[in-house]
Amino acid sequence: MAYPDGKDELNMISGEYFTIDVLQLSDAPSLSKMMVENRSRFQRFFPYTLAQNLTPAASEEYIQRKKKQNTERTEFTWTIRDKKTTKIAGLIILKELDWKRGVGELAYCIGQKFEGLGWVTRTVETITKYAFSELRLRTLQIITHKTNIGSIRVAEKCGFQWQKKLVKSYTAPDGIALDMELYERYTDPEASGR
Repeated sequence: MAYPDGKDELNMISGEYFTIDVLQLSDAPSLSKMMVENRSRFQRFFPYTLAQNLTPAASEEYIQRKKKQNTERTEFTWTIRDKKTTKIAGLIILKELDWKRGVGELAYCIGQKFEGLGWVTRTVETITKYAFSELRLRTLQIITHKTNIGSIRVAEKCGFQWQKKLVKSYTAPDGIALDMELYERYTDPEASGR
């Protein structure tokens, strides 16, 4: 399985039921289908990714952009894939990278029929290890809304700790500015007192 920087000897999770992999052009129909089937689920907090994947053709363009970002190391996007069907069950994105400060943000989504199986938690754990050991990031962030209980549980299970409320930091598709919750995890636990 290849990482965005081309290393393929690294072993990402290939669990009994799911795998993590980079996006391929052949994933466009599966990605679009997963996003459209979960439109109401992703509309509020994953609207930009949803908007870019409403058709297989749009998903091809999205995948091309993501492959370029992977190569340029400006953003990394992986699939969470159902091992049995090889269809995309969700995405995890490492974004808002600040290489100078060693900071990145994780964002993730999963289709409703795969919720509660632990796949996102195990994926976040894997990508966190990769970001710290291979990309040499020092701080990872997860930004979520207080009503997104599933996302908060994933953050906490993966060792991310609540830092602060980000007042009116996200504007939802309906135009309402929302407070978000910032969770962080550090390579050096002593760094949390920065």
